Amino acid sequence: MSHIATVAGVPVDTRHWIGGARVASATTFTDESPIDGRTLAEIARGGQAEAEAAVAAAQAAFPGWAATPPAERARLLRAIAEGVEKRLEELAIVETTDNGALLRSHRRGVMPRVAHNFRFFADRLEDLGHEDFDTRGHINHVSWDPAGPCVLITPWNAPLMLATWKVAPALGAGNTVVLKPSEWSPLTASLLADIAAEAGLPAGVLNVVQGYGAEVGAALVAHPRVRRISFTGSVPTAKSIARSAAGNLVPASFELGGKSPLLVFADADLDPAVNLAIEQYDNAGQVCLAATRLLVEFSIAEEFTRRFVAKAAKLRQGDPRVEVTDIGPNIHTRQIEKIDGFVRRAVAAGARAVVGGGPNTDLGGLYYRPTLLTGVAQDSEIVQEEVFGPVLTLQTFDTEEEAVRLANDTRFGLAATLATGDRDRARRVSERLVAGTVWVNCFFVRDLRAPFGGSRESGVGREGGDWSFDFYCDLKNTVTAPEGWQNHG
Repeated sequence: MSHIATVAGVPVDTRHWIGGARVASATTFTDESPIDGRTLAEIARGGQAEAEAAVAAAQAAFPGWAATPPAERARLLRAIAEGVEKRLEELAIVETTDNGALLRSHRRGVMPRVAHNFRFFADRLEDLGHEDFDTRGHINHVSWDPAGPCVLITPWNAPLMLATWKVAPALGAGNTVVLKPSEWSPLTASLLADIAAEAGLPAGVLNVVQGYGAEVGAALVAHPRVRRISFTGSVPTAKSIARSAAGNLVPASFELGGKSPLLVFADADLDPAVNLAIEQYDNAGQVCLAATRLLVEFSIAEEFTRRFVAKAAKLRQGDPRVEVTDIGPNIHTRQIEKIDGFVRRAVAAGARAVVGGGPNTDLGGLYYRPTLLTGVAQDSEIVQEEVFGPVLTLQTFDTEEEAVRLANDTRFGLAATLATGDRDRARRVSERLVAGTVWVNCFFVRDLRAPFGGSRESGVGREGGDWSFDFYCDLKNTVTAPEGWQNHG
């Protein structure tokens, strides 16, 4: 049996990467393309044995990597970035084929961001530090010590970008890593292992284990030698991981779901506000940060809706490999069924689909029409629960107070977007919104220097900038007395 799958002309090894070598498993799982349902590869299916082997490899490699000078670790991160750039086109086409996101986005934004993740944390690592400070003549010196093997579990909607957002700072901090990609989009994680090896990363420093969360994922997060866990995904899975982490007192970082609002006030520039709303269909709605709840001031709601419907009608849905496509497929049959179930129940409860409302039968398969629902109640399922598809709701408000109340009235708090022409209002409302990120008259502007994470059930902890190193390290303060020294020689 060949362990190499050819995906869009690119050879991809389907085995795990453990301890600097390819490792097969006794069983496999099937990876299919959401574009056309075609089988792409049979992927090694890890379990308890592979989890044990990967953590053992990470543990064995940890002392040497932790002792590697920060400048050398930074050099290797930059070498990985160069490797990503050399293979950018291959990474883009493989990931598009594997998860259905737009090829043009992968080429122009996502894969360059992957390389930037490594370069940014390399630079940040070299600048990491805190000024020594004095306490009654004693000198305090703060240092960031590597914590140990880290388990990083990543989602399918932006597989490589979100993986490297975790991998880069974890490696930069001097930790070793076991990466578990989603079983729905595992291929670029395998290519990353090749790129890291070619860059000279020592064996065992980065390990990639594939498989199902309930099998190999559960074994990894429960392992007693793991010292950090970072997970991006669903709330129920995070709760399960948290229970395992608690048993070993392992710090965990969770970036979870969202039900973010877009607040549009009557003083906003209407066309840009409509464009912000249309942007929420990005990646077929499979973006945790998406502002899926449109909250529009009543006096402009009719005109806003008219312009939105006209704009949405121009969106082109189809093969994500085609340059002019705006919306591709959703990831999996189970996801399409989930999305359609939400919409059907909402319509049955009285909602009206003014845009879309069902699968795109012209395309078949996993394509769901961009949808806008009106006539929804605040306490309804469609307003309160994350759909993770191209489905938006529209509600109206009369006052700023009501807008804030509606915006904050879910169990989530990942992000919020605000459209207004009033600077004072922007400040007032932003301060009152429960969210880890607030965008004012813009969307999805991300800077790695900023903290990222969610409030409430949207997550635990913050990563980005020095916050990533704070999480992936054990911070130590060394206090030195001014006296008592004996000089020798």
